[in-house]
Amino acid sequence: MAVVIVGTLDTKAEEIGFARDVLAAQGVGVHVVDTGVMGDPGFEPDTPASDVAAAGGESLETLRESADRGTAMEVMGEGAAAVCQRLHDDGVLDGVLGLGGSGNTSVATTAMRALPYGVPKLMVSTMASGDVRPYVEARDVMMLYSVADIEGLNQLSRTVISNAALAMVGMVSNEPDVEVDERPTVGLTMFGVTTPCVKHARAWLEERGYETIVFHATGTGGTAMETLVREGVIDGVLDVTTTEWADELIGGVLSAGPTRLDAAAETGTPQVVSTGALDMVNFGPREEVPEEFEGRNLHVHNPQVTLMRTTPDECAELGRIIGEKLNAATGPTTLALPLRGVSMLAVEGEDFYDPEADAALFDALRETVDDDVDLLELDTDVNDEAFAEAIAERLHEHLREAGRAPE
Repeated sequence: MAVVIVGTLDTKAEEIGFARDVLAAQGVGVHVVDTGVMGDPGFEPDTPASDVAAAGGESLETLRESADRGTAMEVMGEGAAAVCQRLHDDGVLDGVLGLGGSGNTSVATTAMRALPYGVPKLMVSTMASGDVRPYVEARDVMMLYSVADIEGLNQLSRTVISNAALAMVGMVSNEPDVEVDERPTVGLTMFGVTTPCVKHARAWLEERGYETIVFHATGTGGTAMETLVREGVIDGVLDVTTTEWADELIGGVLSAGPTRLDAAAETGTPQVVSTGALDMVNFGPREEVPEEFEGRNLHVHNPQVTLMRTTPDECAELGRIIGEKLNAATGPTTLALPLRGVSMLAVEGEDFYDPEADAALFDALRETVDDDVDLLELDTDVNDEAFAEAIAERLHEHLREAGRAPE
């Protein structure tokens, strides 16, 4: 077993050397990857910075001559990712430990995100107490705040680095007691306002022999599901909650980006897609809602989350976007419409009940989707058990036809 340490030996050799010694004292092998660009390493690494730069498509000399830190960090990130992938493929890498400030946090986490889910990844960083989404994205990267800057060894830095190294020892020295499940796997997307639907559909699928993985549609959740579809982990998609597209279109805080809904379409993965929570855009606390949206229908979900009702025009555009995404599908695809409400808040009597907006969404979808897209319309709301069973059964039919259903 071996831990790969990714760090800049021109500036952090003392701290990296300390982490290496803690690991070695526990009987763990260590492989140091140097990502330093501007100076000579404080000790001889196992993979020198010149090799990392070359793996990123540049020479170390060129990076030093240009003195463009941004480009250098990008190249070293790509190089570190390539090096760590190779070490993992060669059986040399069982886990990755990174130490650094903003520069090496970017480099090391780029390498971490290139590795499969389940490989231990721990970043000790001065940036870990802020917004870590750019570093973690949708991968299982752990961030540990260094508290003080990683500059010299003292009672605080020794404690933090030791804890990080010992955590890595624990992770790489023990096989997780996780049952390996060979059942076909279905990915489902959920929000609080679509939870009853997803819970009932999940139970229906599991009763028929599927393993299910539920993703919280908070931007990173949708991204994670798309990644696992591309990696072949997920056999079928029950995409109940496509709300991330409302945030992408209108400017909310939970967008999954413009490629949301692409993975299943491009890989031919069987999918049933619905309109869950397209009645809402997500923002932070009420006082942080952009001024341009004052006067809109706002709902304070909790002190940290404020929801905004989508308008008929916005819903029509969402329908056109999602319809075009589904038209690109190369595998069996169903569009499922809950005609009496797309979330708990969109049903009659609730804050986001707006038949005109829902009609705009449904009409745009009907007008946009091709005949190749199976259309399933039910006179229920999204959380009705009849709707949940109908969409689960339709996905089961698609998976059976594709030879991916349980035996």
